[in-house]
Amino acid sequence: MSGVEEISSKSVEVKEDGEFDVEAEDRIGNDYFLDPTRYIFYKDRKEWADLEPVPQDDGPNPVVKIAYSEKFSDVYDYFRALLKNDERSNRAFALTADAIELNAANYTVWHYRRVLLQALSKDLREEMRYITAIIEEQPKNYQVWHHRRMVVEWLNDPSEELEFIADILSQDAKNYHAWQHRQWVIQEFKLWDNELEFVESLLEEDVRNNSAWNQRHFVISHTTGFSDPAVVEREIQYSLIQVKKAPHNESAWNYLKGMLQDQGLSSPPSLLERVLELKETHCSPYLLAFLFDCYEDVLENSNKKDNTLEGDRKETLRKALDICQLLAQEKDTIRREYWLFLGRSLKNKCCGLSEPMADEFEPSGQASGQQENS
Repeated sequence: MSGVEEISSKSVEVKEDGEFDVEAEDRIGNDYFLDPTRYIFYKDRKEWADLEPVPQDDGPNPVVKIAYSEKFSDVYDYFRALLKNDERSNRAFALTADAIELNAANYTVWHYRRVLLQALSKDLREEMRYITAIIEEQPKNYQVWHHRRMVVEWLNDPSEELEFIADILSQDAKNYHAWQHRQWVIQEFKLWDNELEFVESLLEEDVRNNSAWNQRHFVISHTTGFSDPAVVEREIQYSLIQVKKAPHNESAWNYLKGMLQDQGLSSPPSLLERVLELKETHCSPYLLAFLFDCYEDVLENSNKKDNTLEGDRKETLRKALDICQLLAQEKDTIRREYWLFLGRSLKNKCCGLSEPMADEFEPSGQASGQQENS
């Protein structure tokens, strides 16, 4: 016999004449109403009888009316009534918890809760515990993370934040909301110390973690910056080491491009030579794309200099076009037309050099027969 059947068989004794045992029925009724796990609608609570609920207004002819549950409608009808009256009471504060449980993404409820937190001088430490529990259940909810930021601001105490965020990131290292909150906390309270070490620990676990690479750029940009050649060299060395761990991972190359975007990819001494050396052992479409960007940068810089030999510029253009051919025909064929387009565009920009090289890079994408010669 199932558990349900067993409970049912013990529920109410029936007299031989078919009448219910009144005493047993009363006992069951009392247990029913005293059960703290049973939800009682607000409309049935005596302490809420003074408040007229405000129903959801979907207009006279709703196109697709949402099928709200009875409980949802009950809670939000009374929430709207509270909001309408701007009631600031403990019962209003308690109702916001019921509303958030039903829809934690309702920003109006969270805003009203913040109003009540301040109006009623609620314990903000208790609120932090409440928020933590919700984030652990719904770690990708915009509204609860914003609410946490506001409460941390009011407390002016970030002491628990970095550890809490690290715990959330241990569950999902690419949680955008957690990273956004972490950046705000670090910047707002000047908690830069040891953040680079934290990022490196994440990259040791997963070198493909784009969020960790982004955080590395964020930290350095707001601390030492990338103007110091020693910092640039350190980051180049670090990035190339990570490339060797996962050659077909784009993250490290994107980081290098972002780091060097202001000064130019070809500006760091010997970077081009080191990438060409790496090409022999750890070649990938991302490495080749970086090389192409480096050559393009060299050509753009040479246009600004009067002392650049035309032969050197032609040789750089040839190398860039060879890279496009290699990508289009072998290393990144799925984006063949893209690389052919870039090659044609570069030739057009360097029109003064292209005439002697007209047969070396055909728009049709036919092989030139030339390979990269570094």
